[in-house]
Amino acid sequence: MMYRRYLMKKYDYLIVGAGLFGAVFAQEAKKAGKNCLVIDKRNHIAGNIYTEKVLDIDVHQYGAHIFHTSNETVWNYVNSFAKFNRYTNSPVANYKGEIYNLPFNMNTFNKLWGVVTPKQAQEKIEEQKAAFHVENPQNLEEQAISLIGPDVYTKLVKGYTEKQWGKRATELPAFIIKRLPVRFTYDNNYFNDDYQGIPVEGYTKMIERMLDGVEVKLEEDFLKNREAYMELADKIVYTGMIDEYYNYCYGELEYRSLKFETEVIKGEENYQGNAVVNYTEYEVPFTRIIEHKHFTYGTQPDTVITREYPKTWSKGDEPYYPMNDEKNLKLYEKYADLAAKEGNVIFGGRLGMYKYYDMDDTIEAALNCVQAELAK
Repeated sequence: MMYRRYLMKKYDYLIVGAGLFGAVFAQEAKKAGKNCLVIDKRNHIAGNIYTEKVLDIDVHQYGAHIFHTSNETVWNYVNSFAKFNRYTNSPVANYKGEIYNLPFNMNTFNKLWGVVTPKQAQEKIEEQKAAFHVENPQNLEEQAISLIGPDVYTKLVKGYTEKQWGKRATELPAFIIKRLPVRFTYDNNYFNDDYQGIPVEGYTKMIERMLDGVEVKLEEDFLKNREAYMELADKIVYTGMIDEYYNYCYGELEYRSLKFETEVIKGEENYQGNAVVNYTEYEVPFTRIIEHKHFTYGTQPDTVITREYPKTWSKGDEPYYPMNDEKNLKLYEKYADLAAKEGNVIFGGRLGMYKYYDMDDTIEAALNCVQAELAK
């Protein structure tokens, strides 16, 4: 006699990726009584916001992450998993040995032109903008010059941005430059958000708390064992690269990667006096140096620094953020159409949704996604 095999799914959700999106989804699904398994191909949780203790310093292993938001719901949410300090992002720029405040503010303008009042600075910028007026900016260079003029652009924007994106400014879309604030005060706070800070115990501990009570397996590659994993759960939440999920059937989306060189400096308490120093000249290969202890006002006798290098992504590299230009967005739409037809796969996060998300955007997207899913 033959018996029909009846396979019970072990989990309600298999969540691929133990980063911010996956952890938030898992936390909320668990609270709703759902059984979740979270897997990650790395050997740690927390994705790109992973922090690790080195000489009692929380080292941001994948670049500086400063949490900032004006979304009170998101701010209250993260504070339920971690205590945040009052860290304010106030990077400085090094251009050929000259130090400038970022964001572009009165300190910057005084150093550039010797102006001392907001009116003088505004007049100088308007004079420069008028000389290089562009009615409808078609690329980043035109947009930047139309916003701030050529002096600030040449010294503090052009080289850094070209290194960061791996393309000349004339080849980049205009909207990218909207992330650069300009103000006519002596305020060095880079962000304009209502809330800002860094978890005093590090981001990894925050993600640990989000995943408390959720089964997690590390060094597990979903795509290498796709069929077996698909059998484990009723639904899949996938936070990896959407084009890779579909075996690049429409071609490869473009991403930017990064390379990090971390150096432990014993016996030196303070290397650069600031958490983040950007190197804005194109000829310096790294984009910035991060001194991690300053994120949490550390007083340790030693320090740890990381040089961050931009890198053109190729298969096998870690993708850090998508190249949201017109060509790639058109290609993404094809993959998004495939995703919309999936019955049991949900795509999320920067890579799954091909969006340049900040941390608060990722949390908001994850909360909206899981709430919509649980309401079904």
